[in-house]
Amino acid sequence: MVHARARRDRDLCVVGVRTLWRTVGDGEFFCPDCGGDRNYRRRTGRRRIVVLGLPLLPRGPVAPVVECAACAARFGTEVLDHPTTTRFSAMLRDAVHTVALAVLAAGGTEATAVRQVAVGAVRAAGFADCDEDQLLALIEALAADTGRLPGAATGERDGLDPCGTALAIELHEALEPLAPHLAPTGREAILLQGARIAVADGPYRPAERAVLETVGRALMICPDDTARLLAATRAAF
Repeated sequence: MVHARARRDRDLCVVGVRTLWRTVGDGEFFCPDCGGDRNYRRRTGRRRIVVLGLPLLPRGPVAPVVECAACAARFGTEVLDHPTTTRFSAMLRDAVHTVALAVLAAGGTEATAVRQVAVGAVRAAGFADCDEDQLLALIEALAADTGRLPGAATGERDGLDPCGTALAIELHEALEPLAPHLAPTGREAILLQGARIAVADGPYRPAERAVLETVGRALMICPDDTARLLAATRAAF
């Protein structure tokens, strides 16, 4: 008791700076310290000079922080750029699905092997109920949308629209937000899944290669590595 009182009295005599925090928002994020999805508080603060335990003179604001509601660790707001585990899984699933559809739209769905490889990739990504009929229905819908896949609507199977914007927009929207959160092997795995679909019925068609090169760019894979991976996939079949 005596020691506790002495320590408290000593603390009250100290002149220092204290940050007074205020919560301005909350949500769910991936906590690096916990290693999983947690609730967070977004907090702003102002520094004040403290005399005898009382906050007196202001010393200005501090940078806002994100505070984990579970472990109380504090991080810069850039931590919110990392997707939660749930969101990351959905992004990865959608990326594989989009790549599969793009390759099928560019190369055609006539070959049974192509359809089977595409269905297997989409199922493995998380769409467990996917079947050939679903993929074919989506391809037909994309082919009818001339604003997004003009070549498919006119039967131009061996080439993209002149600017390459139709498929590029679809692929970049699905892949670019995901790429920074994937290791190089993870980015390559998505490209390789598309490549396996393309070569299931033989050599790459020009439109298939163009799609896969767009996939590589959207995933931040350098062109030389993309070419190497595509060649290795073709040689393996």
